Amino acid sequence: MNKIKELFNIEYPIVQGGMIWASGWKLASAVSNAGGLGLIGSGSMYPDVLKEHIQKCKKATNKPFGVNIPMLYPNLDEIIKIIIDEGVKIVFTSAGNPKTYTNFLKSHGITVVHVVSSLKFALKAQDAGVDAIVAEGFEAGGHNGRDETTTLALIPMVKEKIEIPLIAAGGIATGTAMYAVMALGADAVQVGSRFVASDEASSHINFKQMVVDAKEGDTHLTLKELAPVRMLKNKFYQDVAKLYAKGPSVDELQELLGRARAKRGMFEGDLDEGELEIGQVSGLIHNIKPAAMIVEDMINEFRTTKNKMNTLSI
Repeated sequence: MNKIKELFNIEYPIVQGGMIWASGWKLASAVSNAGGLGLIGSGSMYPDVLKEHIQKCKKATNKPFGVNIPMLYPNLDEIIKIIIDEGVKIVFTSAGNPKTYTNFLKSHGITVVHVVSSLKFALKAQDAGVDAIVAEGFEAGGHNGRDETTTLALIPMVKEKIEIPLIAAGGIATGTAMYAVMALGADAVQVGSRFVASDEASSHINFKQMVVDAKEGDTHLTLKELAPVRMLKNKFYQDVAKLYAKGPSVDELQELLGRARAKRGMFEGDLDEGELEIGQVSGLIHNIKPAAMIVEDMINEFRTTKNKMNTLSI
């Protein structure tokens, strides 16, 4: 039995990333109904909005789903209270110390998974008592690690040292990539960018189309002094690059970033001034389609790849 399927009671070892401005109840419930694990991305939600999304997700699916909590955001105590009160049984934490809430969440019967970008933090998360780890490579979109370790290198390094289930993330949008990281030791995959370009994602259609149109090299990891983020190279990115050429201070970078850049780009569709967070794998995403079809296509391609590899000789 697959460890992640057993842990979450799901049909397929595919987790949908809890991405800000893209992962609302419609996407989470669609992925869960398709046999994966859908996640609501609480990072872009006020507590009352999160509560509404959880309640709508419960009505839209009778399958397991979870909530992703970026721990660098405010209102954490209120958000966690809502999660407990609403009976959510799976929580993914990221961008913070897993010791802060893991024991508290687990004392309420919640399965806790923590997202890391390095072996060092994977070991810290395991010591904190989490039930599983997402190891996310440098290819991933949005906020990322500073070490720039790619998924291909990160997964076997983490697998070698941890004992709990491992979920691979970063650069995974196909069944072939899913097979590859599971061959390296992952028990499941977390998929973000591919689900941004889905019918049910709450991201703006302008952003979805820009993801589909993206080519190799159209994303870059920047703003490491604030919080490393991989984004598409639009006008805002070029403004950041011009500022870097002058050797800016952290305050100058923060001033340029301002507030609500991600909302402006990904949710409101401002392709010039918005922060358009997406992974390198956007160069392999060529269409917008239903989340259930994305899951189905990945599983079918995984099985085809597995059969192909079984016949391969060297």
